[in-house]
Amino acid sequence: MRGATAVNFELSEEQRAFQRAAHDFAQQELAPHAGAWDAHAHFPRAAIEHAGTLGFCGLYASSDHGGLGLSRLDATLVFEELAAACPSTAAFITIHNMATWMVTAFARPDVAGHWGPPLTSGQALASYCLTEPGAGSDAASLRTTAKRDGDHYILNGSKAFISGAGATDVLVVMARTGEAGASGISTLLVAADSPGIQYGKKEEKMGWNSQPTRTISLDGVRVPAAHLLGREGDGFRIAMKGLDGGRINIATCSVGAAQGALTAAQRYMRERRQFGKALADFQALQFKLADMATELVAARQMVRLAAAKLDAGHADAGVYCAMAKRLATDIGFEVCNQALQIHGGYGYIREYPLERLLRDVRVHQILEGTNEIMRVIVARRMLQDHATETIR
Repeated sequence: MRGATAVNFELSEEQRAFQRAAHDFAQQELAPHAGAWDAHAHFPRAAIEHAGTLGFCGLYASSDHGGLGLSRLDATLVFEELAAACPSTAAFITIHNMATWMVTAFARPDVAGHWGPPLTSGQALASYCLTEPGAGSDAASLRTTAKRDGDHYILNGSKAFISGAGATDVLVVMARTGEAGASGISTLLVAADSPGIQYGKKEEKMGWNSQPTRTISLDGVRVPAAHLLGREGDGFRIAMKGLDGGRINIATCSVGAAQGALTAAQRYMRERRQFGKALADFQALQFKLADMATELVAARQMVRLAAAKLDAGHADAGVYCAMAKRLATDIGFEVCNQALQIHGGYGYIREYPLERLLRDVRVHQILEGTNEIMRVIVARRMLQDHATETIR
């Protein structure tokens, strides 16, 4: 038998250190306040800035501009711990990381040098602006335009469901500079207080209440041409590169929330007594807990595999990211739902975190590309005429 290098699923000491730091921060700075932030729809900017002092606002952004320059796999370890305490705040931090990476990776050196340090430190925050009222899953049909006018672009159009809108400092905006379709889209970095920008009302949402969501209207907004990310026509490609990482990020938030729910269910089953014995002594609930744990481990490993593929620049990394997003967000929601069921009526009241975790993770099956679109991405790759082998 030929020798083979074993696949190592264990974390290194350095990775465990990142994980511990994130866990401690989440339990001390997020968990005690998450319920109140949710109840009062409070955007915890101070806590996010504190996360920035630990490097959590620029985890995989370039170290040349203040980021930690970590791998996507390393970043999942941090995001999971944050999401176990507050999926809503953790999700915003992941979106900020995605937008920050796009700026440090694709902006001109002087622009990246100006915006990179405040973004990676959390002193400035970013929103990712792709979705429009008429362009959701069909993002390539977006209608916001950016017309060149000397040394500026003039932006006109609107964006919808933008996380952090009205509370962030810079917008990464995808707009049409050319022909119809994906090839006519470019990406611009826009100061959030630019004249001509108007923010809609803060949406009242089922979950994700610790981050504001608004529409953005762009009416003759002048943006320096130097704030173009990449080249004209690169915008859709840049947006999708951001979303590959974003899909891993949101999948990780589902895993983290599910782990928080599973841990709560374990604790509750040991403490709660019915019919003269602990819930932990009922075999039906033992089996439920075992299935939850098994599926959660499978989801976590799928997410880490996708992250490793993205780090390695694998040709099918985007397909693995879609797989991970679909699997982890579906499993994450189901684990939270089953954990709530184990808690019975207590799971339905706000004294316990289960109902909040469930509400927060539901949107993960919709954003960063719906799970139906994730299936389209995977199926399209597997049915390509020139495909010689399947994904494995």
